[in-house]
Amino acid sequence: MAQALGFGQRIGGVVQTAFVVADIHAAITQFQRDFGAGPFFLLDHFLGEGQVYRGQTSTADVAIAMGFAGHMQIELIQPLDAEPSVYRETIEARGFGFHHFGVAFADVDAALPSYLERGHTLAFRAPVPTGGSVAYLESADAASSGFIELIPATEGMNTLFTAQFEAAQTWDGHTAPVRPFL
Repeated sequence: MAQALGFGQRIGGVVQTAFVVADIHAAITQFQRDFGAGPFFLLDHFLGEGQVYRGQTSTADVAIAMGFAGHMQIELIQPLDAEPSVYRETIEARGFGFHHFGVAFADVDAALPSYLERGHTLAFRAPVPTGGSVAYLESADAASSGFIELIPATEGMNTLFTAQFEAAQTWDGHTAPVRPFL
C-alpha cells in the first residue's frame, strides 16, 4: 500500500480526530453547522466481538458517525450502555468532548511495541470490519487529554475512508447530511 492514503493523509500520521458525545444526532448537526464537516456516515450500533478493555472482555455498545472536514476524518462516538469502556471512562473523568487522535499504520502490531516502550499503556483492543484490530493507548504524558488510536491502514480501511472523503468533496452541505454507514 502507498504511503499516502486515498483521502490525502499519510500512513504514520494522524488521520482521525474523535469525540465522545451525549447525542450523536445533535453532535452531527453541530459539526456540520459549526465546522462544515460531513456528510456523516452513521452506524447505529457497534458491538463487535473480541473487544478487550483494560485486560477484560468488553461488551460496550456504541453508535459511531464518521465524516470529513477537509482531509481530516471526524469520528463521533455515543456510548449506548453503561458497560465499562474507554468512552465511558473519558466521560466519567472529564465529560463529553475530545477522545482520541487516530494514527494509521500498515501494521498496528508492529507499531504497538514502540508506543509501549515509550510508556503508553494499552487500554483497549478491538477487531474492526475493515481488517485488523485497533489499539487505544493511554498517553504516557499526563498533560495529554486523550487517547491515541492505532488504526490498521488496510485496503478495506483506505477504501472506506476514501469513499467517505469523496462524498464530502461533492456534498452540498444539505442533501442527505446523515447516511448509512458504507
